[in-house]
Amino acid sequence: ETIAQLEKVVTCPDDEVKPIYGICMGNQLMGLAAGGKAEKLPFGNRGQNQPVLNHQTAECYITPQNHGYVINCDTLKPGWKTLFTNANDGSNEGIAHETRPYFTAQFHPEAKCGPNDTAFMFDVFLEACQAPPNKKITFPVRDPPKPP
Repeated sequence: ETIAQLEKVVTCPDDEVKPIYGICMGNQLMGLAAGGKAEKLPFGNRGQNQPVLNHQTAECYITPQNHGYVINCDTLKPGWKTLFTNANDGSNEGIAHETRPYFTAQFHPEAKCGPNDTAFMFDVFLEACQAPPNKKITFPVRDPPKPP
């Protein structure tokens, strides 16, 4: 029933769209609501130093992870795309809607025990909440400080 309710939310009329940011299990739920199929990983992705590629910016982030399932992006309905990919095993780490402000992360951008490369994602979500309805999510290309 949860997936059915989420399907209703992500297919709502344009004038009712609200930003959605799914993290960890939220990625799995959103992926299923977007028509994707969940598949078990052979060993899972676990640890504090998992590299993830952002398909929008071509940046690589170091992320903390603890999951054993992945959304198969080949099974997503039209209008959805891969947003993040694990650089180690090529598995999906997040999806985004092509025109609506919906995005997900399988990893943990909120984790305080590990890297904070992706903490900015909360700013992106909050900006989407303040933006006009139906504004597509875009990630800034970050300008890291130069080494000393």
